[in-house]
Amino acid sequence: MPAELSERLVELFRWIDPGPGSTHLVSDISGWWRDPEVLAELGPALVAPFRAARPTVVLAPAVTGLLVGPLAATALGVGFVPAHKPGDGRLPAGPLTWAQSPPDFRGRQVDLAVRERHLGPGDRVLVVDDWVATGAQVRALYDLCRTRGAEPLGTAAIAVDCTPETAAELRVRGLVSGADLNA
Repeated sequence: MPAELSERLVELFRWIDPGPGSTHLVSDISGWWRDPEVLAELGPALVAPFRAARPTVVLAPAVTGLLVGPLAATALGVGFVPAHKPGDGRLPAGPLTWAQSPPDFRGRQVDLAVRERHLGPGDRVLVVDDWVATGAQVRALYDLCRTRGAEPLGTAAIAVDCTPETAAELRVRGLVSGADLNA
Protein backbone atom coordinates (compact mmCIF):
# COMPACT_ATOMS: atom_id res chain seq x y z
CA MET A 1 0.00 0.00 0.00
CA PRO A 2 1.35 3.41 -0.86
CA ALA A 3 2.48 5.36 2.21
CA GLU A 4 0.86 8.42 0.65
CA LEU A 5 -2.58 6.85 1.04
CA SER A 6 -2.06 6.19 4.76
CA GLU A 7 -0.82 9.74 5.24
CA ARG A 8 -3.80 11.14 3.35
CA LEU A 9 -6.26 9.06 5.41
CA VAL A 10 -4.78 10.46 8.62
CA GLU A 11 -4.79 13.99 7.22
CA LEU A 12 -8.47 13.82 6.20
CA PHE A 13 -9.66 12.31 9.50
CA ARG A 14 -11.13 14.40 12.33
CA TRP A 15 -12.37 13.88 15.88
CA ILE A 16 -15.43 16.04 16.55
CA ASP A 17 -16.93 17.14 19.85
CA PRO A 18 -20.70 16.63 19.39
CA GLY A 19 -21.44 19.26 22.04
CA PRO A 20 -22.76 19.61 25.56
CA GLY A 21 -23.76 16.43 27.28
CA SER A 22 -21.53 14.24 25.17
CA THR A 23 -19.12 11.94 26.96
CA HIS A 24 -16.83 11.26 24.00
CA LEU A 25 -15.57 12.58 20.70
CA VAL A 26 -17.04 11.23 17.46
CA SER A 27 -14.95 10.10 14.49
CA ASP A 28 -15.48 12.01 11.26
CA ILE A 29 -14.38 9.99 8.23
CA SER A 30 -16.34 12.08 5.74
CA GLY A 31 -13.11 13.51 4.32
CA TRP A 32 -12.21 10.05 3.07
CA TRP A 33 -15.33 9.94 0.90
CA ARG A 34 -14.88 13.50 -0.39
CA ASP A 35 -11.37 12.96 -1.77
CA PRO A 36 -11.45 11.40 -5.28
CA GLU A 37 -7.86 10.13 -5.08
CA VAL A 38 -8.54 8.37 -1.78
CA LEU A 39 -11.67 6.80 -3.24
CA ALA A 40 -9.72 5.57 -6.27
CA GLU A 41 -6.98 4.02 -4.12
CA LEU A 42 -9.03 2.53 -1.27
CA GLY A 43 -10.37 -0.57 -3.01
CA PRO A 44 -7.04 -1.77 -4.43
CA ALA A 45 -5.18 -0.99 -1.18
CA LEU A 46 -7.72 -2.84 0.98
CA VAL A 47 -7.73 -6.02 -1.09
CA ALA A 48 -3.98 -6.23 -1.78
CA PRO A 49 -3.18 -8.44 1.26
CA PHE A 50 -5.99 -10.86 0.33
CA ARG A 51 -5.78 -11.01 -3.45
CA ALA A 52 -3.75 -14.26 -3.47
CA ALA A 53 -6.49 -15.97 -1.37
CA ARG A 54 -8.87 -15.45 -4.34
CA PRO A 55 -12.02 -14.16 -2.61
CA THR A 56 -15.23 -14.78 -4.55
CA VAL A 57 -17.31 -12.14 -2.75
CA VAL A 58 -16.95 -9.14 -0.44
CA LEU A 59 -19.20 -8.87 2.63
CA ALA A 60 -19.54 -5.60 4.56
CA PRO A 61 -21.84 -4.33 7.31
CA ALA A 62 -24.16 -1.35 7.08
CA VAL A 63 -23.62 1.61 7.16
CA THR A 64 -20.15 2.74 6.10
CA GLY A 65 -19.28 -0.78 4.96
CA LEU A 66 -21.82 -0.16 2.21
CA LEU A 67 -19.46 2.51 0.86
CA VAL A 68 -16.14 0.74 1.20
CA GLY A 69 -17.33 -2.81 0.41
CA PRO A 70 -18.22 -2.10 -3.22
CA LEU A 71 -14.85 -0.36 -3.72
CA ALA A 72 -13.09 -3.54 -2.59
CA ALA A 73 -15.37 -5.80 -4.63
CA THR A 74 -14.74 -3.74 -7.75
CA ALA A 75 -10.98 -3.92 -7.18
CA LEU A 76 -11.23 -7.73 -6.96
CA GLY A 77 -13.71 -8.11 -9.82
CA VAL A 78 -16.17 -9.96 -7.56
CA GLY A 79 -19.65 -9.33 -6.21
CA PHE A 80 -20.70 -7.56 -3.05
CA VAL A 81 -23.07 -8.69 -0.26
CA PRO A 82 -24.31 -6.16 2.28
CA ALA A 83 -24.97 -7.17 5.89
CA HIS A 84 -28.03 -5.32 7.15
CA LYS A 85 -28.83 -4.05 10.64
CA PRO A 86 -32.45 -3.84 11.80
CA GLY A 87 -32.10 -0.25 13.01
CA ASP A 88 -30.71 1.12 9.74
CA GLY A 89 -33.96 1.30 7.80
CA ARG A 90 -36.04 -1.20 5.93
CA LEU A 91 -34.71 -4.74 5.77
CA PRO A 92 -34.56 -6.48 2.40
CA ALA A 93 -37.38 -8.82 1.41
CA GLY A 94 -36.82 -12.55 1.33
CA PRO A 95 -35.15 -15.10 3.58
CA LEU A 96 -32.39 -13.71 5.80
CA THR A 97 -29.73 -15.38 7.92
CA TRP A 98 -28.99 -13.57 11.18
CA ALA A 99 -26.06 -13.39 13.59
CA GLN A 100 -25.48 -11.35 16.72
CA SER A 101 -22.14 -9.85 17.67
CA PRO A 102 -20.56 -10.07 21.08
CA PRO A 103 -20.55 -6.70 22.90
CA ASP A 104 -18.78 -3.96 20.93
CA PHE A 105 -16.80 -0.96 22.22
CA ARG A 106 -20.03 0.62 23.51
CA GLY A 107 -21.26 -2.62 25.09
CA ARG A 108 -23.91 -3.12 22.38
CA GLN A 109 -24.66 -6.39 20.67
CA VAL A 110 -25.30 -5.80 16.98
CA ASP A 111 -27.67 -7.94 14.90
CA LEU A 112 -26.58 -8.49 11.29
CA ALA A 113 -28.40 -10.24 8.44
CA VAL A 114 -27.61 -11.29 4.89
CA ARG A 115 -29.92 -12.41 2.13
CA GLU A 116 -29.59 -16.17 2.04
CA ARG A 117 -29.48 -16.33 -1.75
CA HIS A 118 -26.36 -14.15 -1.92
CA LEU A 119 -24.01 -16.11 0.35
CA GLY A 120 -23.50 -19.84 0.34
CA PRO A 121 -21.27 -22.91 0.09
CA GLY A 122 -18.21 -22.39 -2.04
CA ASP A 123 -18.02 -18.65 -1.36
CA ARG A 124 -14.62 -17.40 -0.23
CA VAL A 125 -15.46 -14.22 1.66
CA LEU A 126 -13.42 -11.09 2.26
CA VAL A 127 -15.04 -9.00 4.99
CA VAL A 128 -14.50 -5.26 4.57
CA ASP A 129 -15.27 -2.35 6.90
CA ASP A 130 -14.11 1.15 7.59
CA TRP A 131 -13.09 0.60 11.23
CA VAL A 132 -12.41 -2.43 13.44
CA ALA A 133 -12.36 -1.45 17.12
CA THR A 134 -13.12 -4.70 18.99
CA GLY A 135 -13.73 -7.22 16.23
CA ALA A 136 -17.29 -7.79 17.49
CA GLN A 137 -19.00 -7.18 14.13
CA VAL A 138 -16.27 -9.13 12.34
CA ARG A 139 -17.04 -12.13 14.56
CA ALA A 140 -20.76 -11.86 13.71
CA LEU A 141 -19.97 -11.62 9.99
CA TYR A 142 -17.71 -14.69 10.20
CA ASP A 143 -20.57 -16.50 12.00
CA LEU A 144 -22.89 -15.55 9.13
CA CYS A 145 -20.38 -16.94 6.63
CA ARG A 146 -20.02 -20.23 8.47
CA THR A 147 -23.80 -20.58 8.94
CA ARG A 148 -24.25 -20.15 5.18
CA GLY A 149 -21.41 -22.61 4.40
CA ALA A 150 -19.04 -19.88 3.18
CA GLU A 151 -15.38 -19.49 4.16
CA PRO A 152 -14.29 -16.19 5.76
CA LEU A 153 -10.77 -15.43 4.51
CA GLY A 154 -10.06 -12.36 6.62
CA THR A 155 -10.99 -8.73 7.07
CA ALA A 156 -9.73 -5.62 5.33
CA ALA A 157 -10.34 -2.37 7.19
CA ILE A 158 -9.35 1.20 6.66
CA ALA A 159 -8.64 1.73 10.38
CA VAL A 160 -7.65 -1.04 12.80
CA ASP A 161 -7.99 -0.15 16.47
CA CYS A 162 -8.35 -3.62 18.01
CA THR A 163 -5.69 -5.44 19.99
CA PRO A 164 -2.90 -7.12 18.02
CA GLU A 165 -4.17 -10.47 19.34
CA THR A 166 -7.67 -9.83 17.99
CA ALA A 167 -6.27 -8.64 14.66
CA ALA A 168 -4.18 -11.80 14.35
CA GLU A 169 -7.04 -14.13 15.39
CA LEU A 170 -9.50 -12.55 12.93
CA ARG A 171 -6.93 -11.99 10.16
CA VAL A 172 -7.57 -8.23 10.11
CA ARG A 173 -5.39 -6.05 7.89
CA GLY A 174 -5.70 -2.27 7.81
CA LEU A 175 -4.42 0.84 6.14
CA VAL A 176 -4.03 2.94 9.32
CA SER A 177 -4.07 2.19 13.03
CA GLY A 178 -6.18 3.78 15.72
CA ALA A 179 -2.97 5.23 17.14
CA ASP A 180 -2.31 6.96 13.79
CA LEU A 181 -5.73 8.62 14.01
CA ASN A 182 -5.30 9.58 17.67
CA ALA A 183 -1.97 11.33 17.05
